[in-house]
Amino acid sequence: MGGGMATLAQKLRKNPTSAEIRFWRLIEPLRRQAHHFRKQVSLGPYIVDFACHGAKLVVEVDGDTHYTDEGLAKDRERDAYLMRRGYRVLRFTNAEVMRNGEGVYLILALALEERTPTLPSPQGGG
Repeated sequence: MGGGMATLAQKLRKNPTSAEIRFWRLIEPLRRQAHHFRKQVSLGPYIVDFACHGAKLVVEVDGDTHYTDEGLAKDRERDAYLMRRGYRVLRFTNAEVMRNGEGVYLILALALEERTPTLPSPQGGG
């Protein structure tokens, strides 16, 4: 990773949007359940808003610029890159995070459940 990407990721971590701050607070119970999330993570040529490497899950909290023709095209390219590397990408709008935190939390919890491997029971009953 080049120094420029590290510097940009650090800058983004230090200056989160209000929706990113709210998202981080919303997912605190999930983070306490051993789902390790990182903020503003460099993955190849991209910086993603949130990543849970253990579940190979990326979460993007998108503002209005993502919903222009150019923004949508860039997001498709980014998502394809991440999916080729085994990541699932969830996208939420800033408005969804700010107004429907419960729905965002439930979608994320289900995605984590689907992507987190379960360990065999110690009794070997499986």
